[in-house]
Amino acid sequence: MDLSPDWVVGFVDGEGCFYVGINPNPKMTLGYQVLPEFRVVQHERDIQVLYALKRFFRCGVVRRNRENRYELRIRKLSCLQKLVEFFERHPLKTKKNVDFKKFARIVRWLSEGKHLEPEGLIEIVEVALSMNRANKVKTQKILADLQQRYGRRDSPPQAEMSGVR
Repeated sequence: MDLSPDWVVGFVDGEGCFYVGINPNPKMTLGYQVLPEFRVVQHERDIQVLYALKRFFRCGVVRRNRENRYELRIRKLSCLQKLVEFFERHPLKTKKNVDFKKFARIVRWLSEGKHLEPEGLIEIVEVALSMNRANKVKTQKILADLQQRYGRRDSPPQAEMSGVR
C-alpha cells in the first residue's frame, strides 16, 4: 500500500495522536522524564494501514494496543524530528494542528536539551498541560512540584497556551 502525503495528513487528522507524557524518574537530572510520542490506533482488520504508515515514516513500532486493536507508536527522538518536519511541510487541517505545533516545540526543546534545566522542564510541562491530555491532574502536580523546587514563574505566556509562537 503506497501512501501519498495528502492521504497521510487526512488520516492523521482523523486518527493520529500527538502526546507528551511526563513521568517521575529518579534517574533523570530533575527527577522527571519527558516522553513525546505519536500514535495511531486501528482495529486489527486495518493493521495494514499501520504498517504502511510505518513504512511511510520509516520509523515506529506496530504492536497490540488491547484486545483487537493495534497501534503504530513513534517515540525515538530522531524519528519524531522527521515526523515534525513532515507535518510542517504538510500541515494538518483540523484543530489537531494546534496540539501538533505544541508537540513540535517540545520535540525541538528536547533536541536542544532544554528539559535538563529547571526552567526549560517547567516550560515543557506547561505546554504539555495545555495539550489535549487525559491525565491533567497528575501533570498539574508535577508542575507544582517543579515550581516549588525550582522557583515559581508567573503564568506562562499566552502564546504558549494558545499554541502560537
